[in-house]
Amino acid sequence: MKRYISSARAAQVARKVGQNLQKSQRCISSTSSLASSTTGSPPQDYVQGSTTHFGFENVPISEKESKVRNVFENVAESYDVMNDLMSGGLHRYWKDELLSMTGVGPICQALRSNTLDKGEFSILDVAGGTGDVAFRFLEAAGCPERAKSSGKDPINVTVCDINPEMLKVGERRARTRYGNAVLDQSQTLTFKEGNAQYLPFEDNSFDLYTIAFGLRNVTDVDMALRDALRVLKPGGRFLCLEFSHVTNPAFAAVYDAYSFNVIPAVGEMVANDRDSYQYLVESIRKFCNQDELKSRLDKAGFTNTKYTNMTQGIVAVHEGWKPLE
Repeated sequence: MKRYISSARAAQVARKVGQNLQKSQRCISSTSSLASSTTGSPPQDYVQGSTTHFGFENVPISEKESKVRNVFENVAESYDVMNDLMSGGLHRYWKDELLSMTGVGPICQALRSNTLDKGEFSILDVAGGTGDVAFRFLEAAGCPERAKSSGKDPINVTVCDINPEMLKVGERRARTRYGNAVLDQSQTLTFKEGNAQYLPFEDNSFDLYTIAFGLRNVTDVDMALRDALRVLKPGGRFLCLEFSHVTNPAFAAVYDAYSFNVIPAVGEMVANDRDSYQYLVESIRKFCNQDELKSRLDKAGFTNTKYTNMTQGIVAVHEGWKPLE
């Protein structure tokens, strides 16, 4: 008879692992940033032929989207626990660092203090269904407090996700956390179903585009990057937080052992769903390394591209800018 542990207990264990990693590596804040010089030829198309990867499995291109959708439908209610398991709880620190890198807090503070020109600032968070990143933006921008007054907030955050179950979880959490005003009165927060490869938004709509732990699940990464460029305003900024490739060989061996032996097993104990967690581990190994993803940003048309490694390259933040027209 199988024994299952509670989600809360699993998250507690995962965070303990993350704390130990943090102490041993001293690498949450010791990031390395590589500048935007491009060397070598552009990368080959991300999707070639009639098949693509779904974890370590090759599947027809037409099937990957539905397979990924099924994974996230299965984990929607336990998504935050899943992230704790995948990262040892460190995803919270990485997302805080992403927030700091965007400058959303200072930018919005400056906009709100300018009595002469109340400019708008629009943020798009793609693959952010449960709202974990979007809530950070809302709070840094002072949107929940602003929602207590009347009128539409000129600062807005749109969460776009391909999975309606994830969006339902996100909207429910938003109403529980902030009340109805941020969605219904100030309209500073919106949830929208859509595919990162062909977003349901007009050209030149957003000042900032973020995607956290979602790009590796997209069928055609090149197409998603081109559409990110399309929906950004001229001078708009793209940031992607994603699992990447560990730079220290000794640490990589420890990380691989944890990923392949612990994460799927705990996923089975927590959610009776080993396969979804196995896919998520495998998808990290199949995704672009840091330099390849940077090259894909260049190829899509972004400028001043670079990446910043965190935690020995377990994750990296890639960024680029849409050229001014």
